[in-house]
Amino acid sequence: MTASPSLFSPIKIRDLTITNRVVISPMCQYSAGDGMANDWHLVHLGKFAQGGAGIVFTEAAAVQRRGRITHGDLGIWSDAHGQALAATTAFIRSMGSTSAIQLAHAGRKASMQRPWHGNGPLNNDDRERGEEPWSVIAPSSEPLGEGWLLPSQMSRADIVQVIDDFAAAAARSHAAGFDIVEVHAAHGYLAASFLSPVSNHRQDEYGGNRLGRSRMLMEMVEAVRAAWPEEKPLFVRVSAVDGAPDGWSIEDTVLLAKDLKQIGVDVIDCSSGGILGAATAAKGSPPPLGFQVPFATAVKEQADLMTQAVGLILTPEQAEEIVAQGRADLIAIGREALFNPNWPVHAAQALGADSDWARWPKQYGWWLSRRAKVLESIAEKKST
Repeated sequence: MTASPSLFSPIKIRDLTITNRVVISPMCQYSAGDGMANDWHLVHLGKFAQGGAGIVFTEAAAVQRRGRITHGDLGIWSDAHGQALAATTAFIRSMGSTSAIQLAHAGRKASMQRPWHGNGPLNNDDRERGEEPWSVIAPSSEPLGEGWLLPSQMSRADIVQVIDDFAAAAARSHAAGFDIVEVHAAHGYLAASFLSPVSNHRQDEYGGNRLGRSRMLMEMVEAVRAAWPEEKPLFVRVSAVDGAPDGWSIEDTVLLAKDLKQIGVDVIDCSSGGILGAATAAKGSPPPLGFQVPFATAVKEQADLMTQAVGLILTPEQAEEIVAQGRADLIAIGREALFNPNWPVHAAQALGADSDWARWPKQYGWWLSRRAKVLESIAEKKST
C-alpha cells in the first residue's frame, strides 16, 4: 500500500486543519444524568482520540430537555451542560484530534426507553424505574407508529424557540472548546421530520412543498451559523433518503445541500432512513458494505460540497478507496470503533502510513515500537 494514503492526508475546512479523514460517528450512550456528561463520556470519547481519529464526535446532544431521546441522553440546554463537556474537549484536543458535537432534538422520537429496556416508548415499567414519559412535539400531530406517543403539532412559537435553542447550544459548544458543530437533521428526529413528506403534513409556511418543509432546518442552520464562530466548520447530518414510499429522496437531498451551502454549511454528513423507525433505510436482509457511500458521492458531485460517508465502512482498504477515488472527503466509523477504539492507528499501519508508531500517543508508541522489535526478533529466530 502507498506510504501516503489519502485516508491519512490532512484536510482543511475553514481555518481548521484536521490531521486525517477518520471520524468517530455520534453514538448514543444513554448514560448521562439529566443531560450532564460524566466520567463515562470522558473515557468513552477520550479513547477514540488516543486511537488516532481525526475527528471525535459526541453523541447527539439535546438542545432542550424534552428533545432527548431517552432519560440517559446527553444535553446542552444550559451553560452547566457545556461546562460538563469542557474536560472532554480539552482531552480530545490534547491528543491531536478535533473535537466535535452533534446538536439534536428528538421530536416525536423523544420519551423513549433506553435500548436495553426495550427501545420503545416509555411505559409503566419505566415509571417503576423512576423514568416518567414526557410530552413530545413534531411538525404534525401524528405518532411514529401504533403505540407511540401522540405529539403536539408545533406552533410558530415552538419553532422559534427550538431555533433559538439550537443557536444557544452552538454558543455553549464554542465555550466548551468544540472545534466542529453538526446539526442533526437525520433519522426521523425533529429536523428530519420537518423535511419528510411522510411526517410533515403542515399547510403553513413550514410544510407543503420541499422548500416549505426545508424552511425550519434552513432557519435553524442560519441561526447556528450566526452563533458559531466564522472560522469554525459547520456540518449537517441528513438522511439522504427516507427509504419509505413517497418519502424524502436523494434528489431532494442534493437540492437541500445546495441551499445549505449558500448559508455557510461546510460538510454534509450522509446517512439514511429512520423516518418510520430504525436509524437507517436498510431493512430486511443485511445491507452491503458501504451502502450509504453513494449518497455522499452524489451530494459531493452534484452540490459541490464536502461530504462525510458513514455506514458499514469496516476495513482500512475500503475507507482508503472511498477517499482516494474522491467519493467522500471524510469517513465515519461507529460500531467498528466500539469494537476497536484503535481502528485509526491500526489502519495507518495497515496502509503503510505509520511504520514508526508516531501516530500513537507517545506514552504508547514508545512501548509498542520496542514490542515490535522483540516480535521481529522472535519471528527471525523461528525462521532459522
